[in-house]
Amino acid sequence: MKRKITVNKMVVAGICMLLVGSSLYGQEEREYIRKGNRLYKKSEYAGSEGMYRRAQTPESSLEDASFNLGDALYKQGRFGEATEEFTRTVTSARGDSLKKAEGLYNLGNSLLKEKKFGESIEAYINSLKINPGNLQAKYNLAYAQDQLKKQEEQQKQNQDQEKNQDQNDKNKDNKQNNDNQDNKDDQKDQQQDQQQDQQQQQQQPSISREDAKRLLDALAANEKETKEKVQRDKAANARVRVIKNW
Repeated sequence: MKRKITVNKMVVAGICMLLVGSSLYGQEEREYIRKGNRLYKKSEYAGSEGMYRRAQTPESSLEDASFNLGDALYKQGRFGEATEEFTRTVTSARGDSLKKAEGLYNLGNSLLKEKKFGESIEAYINSLKINPGNLQAKYNLAYAQDQLKKQEEQQKQNQDQEKNQDQNDKNKDNKQNNDNQDNKDDQKDQQQDQQQDQQQQQQQPSISREDAKRLLDALAANEKETKEKVQRDKAANARVRVIKNW
């Protein structure tokens, strides 16, 4: 009987030690968060990040560690990392709806900085569903919607420009191909003309110098005979002409 009581006392003692250790560990986590908050207020964001990370352990159940760490990362311009922390905050949020709304709002801000306008709009809308009175969330939502519209218009314009450029390149290639074909056709025609000239030159009979002289003498004799015949005809006409005096 005494042995059973001793065992029970040991179990109770162990539970008490766990509870005390857990309590002391939780106090240590909160102390890191308080130190991080003091550094954050001094704009020492890198130092506050270190404190928040020490408070953020696998065993920790404190949502403030991830939330505040996201703020510290956001202030350092590390928006992608901040997005991860705010997403973790929103996912792990349990009963505190306002804390979840704030996490969604901060998530929308970090996504907005990353130019992920569609996702940021969704985060703002979900935040406003929980806390409709957040005027800054409404303003940021309208701004994100405007930026998304501009982004889509710019993307469409870029697509149109790329399409026109592709068409221009295609037309240019077609024109170049046509010009090359025309040049080839011209060269082909020139080659054919040259071949025809060469063939004609080859077909023309060649004569010797003596034959050419005889041909020229014969032409000269014919020309002389023709001139004499013309003169005789003129003389004959002159003789038969009658002059009448009325």
